[in-house]
Amino acid sequence: MSDPAQRYQSVFAPDLFKGQVIVVTGGGSGIGRCTAHELAALGATPVLVGRSEAKLQTVAGEIADDGGQAAVAACDIRDEAAVKRAVASIVARHGRIDALVNNAGGQYIAPLDSISAKGWDAVVATNLTGGFLMARECYTQAMKAHGGAIVNIVADIWGSMPGMGHSGAARAGMVSFTETAAVEWAANGVRVNAVAPGYIASSGMDHYPPEAAGMLREMRKTVPLGRFGTEAETSAAIVFLLSPAASFISGTVLRVDGARPQVRMGWPMGMPDAEAAAHGAVKPFDGFHRAQTPKVFSS
Repeated sequence: MSDPAQRYQSVFAPDLFKGQVIVVTGGGSGIGRCTAHELAALGATPVLVGRSEAKLQTVAGEIADDGGQAAVAACDIRDEAAVKRAVASIVARHGRIDALVNNAGGQYIAPLDSISAKGWDAVVATNLTGGFLMARECYTQAMKAHGGAIVNIVADIWGSMPGMGHSGAARAGMVSFTETAAVEWAANGVRVNAVAPGYIASSGMDHYPPEAAGMLREMRKTVPLGRFGTEAETSAAIVFLLSPAASFISGTVLRVDGARPQVRMGWPMGMPDAEAAAHGAVKPFDGFHRAQTPKVFSS
């Protein structure tokens, strides 16, 4: 077991989710991995869902080493039958599902006129259809009977996503799904919200081609707060929406983006000065003790 000083430093109460079972898709890396760690540190049993069982088992092992517990349910969220089986197995093993973090997703850089139907369908299936299937099954197989909370992870789609139009369309669809589900499932005590990360320094950045490295490193200059966000800052937003403190919040999107969508021509983009960065609201929150700097920033 790791030194207590080297465990997740959450701002939330240690037993906030004690005894709860919380499904986290895409739990093998990036924001999903970080969120699973925080939930485990707060007493939950995160059930890690993804296609690579090896990656999920690695994260589950990390959580165990830190004194928590996690379970694994390998599944391709784009496969309806597989999703049904995976959720059924989680309910059979744990007896309940209290919450779902619909985090799994992915896309690639391409202008619209070069995207094939196959490429479009693959991104929409991952970022929209898969999230719908996971939410529907967690609702019908568990939450419909005893309530729960769902947080869908979308993206900074305000102004859309030139260069990744397939992902922008899918994420916008997930926002609409979030709003609809919040209404339709409210009578059964289920809250549905979304978190929209902006430019987050996560392992997902390393999945882009090498020629995108320069652009990725420069993106912080378009953010009024002058930096990238951290995985822990995104996880904190997710945890808040899952918590009792958000019990009257449903159907909304919480942006974690440093005010980037508000940037307008004609307003100077000055970087926060050193004192503001060190002591003010722009100081990063780095509660995740196992955070890994994306390779694109260390090269």
